[in-house]
Amino acid sequence: MTNKKEKKSRRNAVQLTDGLLLLNLYLTQGLTLLVGTVWILLQGRNPLHLLALPDDRQFLYWGAGLAVVMFFVDFLMTLWGREEDMDDGGINAMLFRKRPLWHIFVIAAIVSVCEELLFRGALQYHLGPYWTSILFAVIHIRYLRHWLPTAWVFASSYGLGWIYIQSGTLWAPIVCHFLIDFISGIMIKRREQKEQ
Repeated sequence: MTNKKEKKSRRNAVQLTDGLLLLNLYLTQGLTLLVGTVWILLQGRNPLHLLALPDDRQFLYWGAGLAVVMFFVDFLMTLWGREEDMDDGGINAMLFRKRPLWHIFVIAAIVSVCEELLFRGALQYHLGPYWTSILFAVIHIRYLRHWLPTAWVFASSYGLGWIYIQSGTLWAPIVCHFLIDFISGIMIKRREQKEQ
């Protein structure tokens, strides 16, 4: 009898942890959106102009192209790197493994818009892509225990900043960020389902 209670208690703790993780994600993204919007307004710029869709579809090529390059480099890192070097403490697995496809889509969309508005739209305007990428790597604190994922987050951020400059629109890094998070979320969910 206590064995069943123990299992139920463990299950509730996992659900609570999962719920807190999701709450934390949405709260931090809301804060990111707020800070980015205020910062852009303080710069005398209009955040809605930054989010206006461009007339041509060039931004899709920039975003999708960088996403393909990033997936290829990530694949090489998993082939040649050690598994413990790429460990994020299980956060990504916990975030995506139980989510339905539509929720992975929503998470990827929210994260890509909020983070790109703050980092590329607001911070890069003053700091440039290098220092913005340093800050981007620092906020992804779960990777800071290992140099390889930290360097990869920095390089990814720098790439996002570069395509923002090249394309002239915030939608290029938003598309790339979205594709990386969405496809990675689906891959994590499928991998976790196979392991069960």
